[in-house]
Amino acid sequence: MDRNNIPKEKFTFVNAGQRISDKKFEDKPIGYFKDAWIRFRKSKASVAAAIIIVGIILYSFLTPLLITSHDATFMCGTYAKKPARVTWLRELGIATGGVKTTNSEAGFVKLNAIAVGAESKDGQVVSMGQAKDSPYHPVLKTGAPYQQEQPNKKLATYYPTTVDTYLEVGFLYVDVEQAEYQKIADWQAQTGLQVLYPLVDTQNGYCFEPEDANFWYKTKGKGIPVSTATGKDIQQTYSEELVLEDNYKRDADGNLMYSQYTGGGDAQTAQLRVRVLYYNYYQYLYGSVPNYLLGTDAQGYDLALRIAGGIRLSLLLAVCVSVINFLIGAAYGAVEGYYGGTTDIVLSRVTDILSGVPFIVVVTLFQIHLAKQVGAIPSLLFAYVLTGWIGTASRVRTQFYRFKNQEYVMAARTLGARDRRIIWKHIFPNTLGTIITSSALVIPGVILTESMLSFLGIIKLGGAGQTSLGTLLSDASTIWTNYPHLMLYPALVISLLMICFNLFGNGLRDAFNPALRGVED
Repeated sequence: MDRNNIPKEKFTFVNAGQRISDKKFEDKPIGYFKDAWIRFRKSKASVAAAIIIVGIILYSFLTPLLITSHDATFMCGTYAKKPARVTWLRELGIATGGVKTTNSEAGFVKLNAIAVGAESKDGQVVSMGQAKDSPYHPVLKTGAPYQQEQPNKKLATYYPTTVDTYLEVGFLYVDVEQAEYQKIADWQAQTGLQVLYPLVDTQNGYCFEPEDANFWYKTKGKGIPVSTATGKDIQQTYSEELVLEDNYKRDADGNLMYSQYTGGGDAQTAQLRVRVLYYNYYQYLYGSVPNYLLGTDAQGYDLALRIAGGIRLSLLLAVCVSVINFLIGAAYGAVEGYYGGTTDIVLSRVTDILSGVPFIVVVTLFQIHLAKQVGAIPSLLFAYVLTGWIGTASRVRTQFYRFKNQEYVMAARTLGARDRRIIWKHIFPNTLGTIITSSALVIPGVILTESMLSFLGIIKLGGAGQTSLGTLLSDASTIWTNYPHLMLYPALVISLLMICFNLFGNGLRDAFNPALRGVED
């Protein structure tokens, strides 16, 4: 039988008229950005980095909204350089404001005496043990005391303690007007919190440090407590039964003195010196107890708010620089790479000249001359934009040289497509992965250099209204060994931003690479 002339009757349909499957087969094209997202989320490191970046951004914007007791401009110099303290977390042993110290016996008595003095209202006698549970007691935890031999061969007792540095401030002398004194007295009566305490007699020889309001009890030598009740000085050692003998000022009738006239004014403006329990005085001044999520910086600003402000400033500056450099560099590099020849030579010489200008010199000159007219941040932005787009332009130029002679470009040119369409519709999308990656990597570079410049003091961003992470590091550079949190938190934020943006940029590079489109792992 001729194979080419087989009759149709010889053929039969298998499963004719039957539905083999109800599944619908669809072949929908995947968009460029959807495909990029599918590839991006396969990189666990990039996704984790993106989540951390979002978390840092949310922190920078939500922190000022959540902290309602004060704003970023609020400063309390008395509580400068303090660790984190949040009242409701103290019950859990977190953010207690505590610092580990070792105190001599006289120093340990002084710490306990703060609580004793706070509870000894109107001169009543309170022992160390009775004041142990006082809310004003600065000692959070006491270790086992130990003895150590001194150069004079005598044994001295030392107490390892964890101290609430906010309560450790204890009592302070402040000068107020007569009208203000009356307001404090009225506030005391309304709230039941005592602010004003008796003044200390600094002239009778029993005050170890006249300017330290915490030495309210009689002392000798190096602040060692003494008792004169028997008619002679008797040195006292620490015990919970110890009752300190007060050294308060009294008038001719033996009444405690709570204020002393220091001069000037009338009945409303006369200056008075008073002795206040600062923890309660803070509440009188600001309407809340001291709560600082990350502690306070070297000047007394809320460190959590300062870091949030520094993050916003750094990210805003970095994103602006990245976007501007993206726009300028993409347009400049596209023209260079597409037209080539004389155009490329001329434009390349311009970039060669600009790239030879040291960035730090540009920043310094702009800060000296331009910052006075437009401000420190705009002048810094101008310095970044002046030469920052050169790297993007170079990458775009290279990509255009790579793709402009491809077949699809030649086909588009043959069909009559204009240069503008060929540049932006056919070649530019193929360079997008490289450009986006480089733009994303510009952000950590800007954050690092801005932090470096402010750390070195080339730019000044340390005012009440604004600050930068570099300024915070600069302020902490000489004192971080004693106050490590001042260096730790800003350095941690900068490190996270640098690492995460680099990982994020690597993920974007793979996601927007056209050569990987549709490739499965």
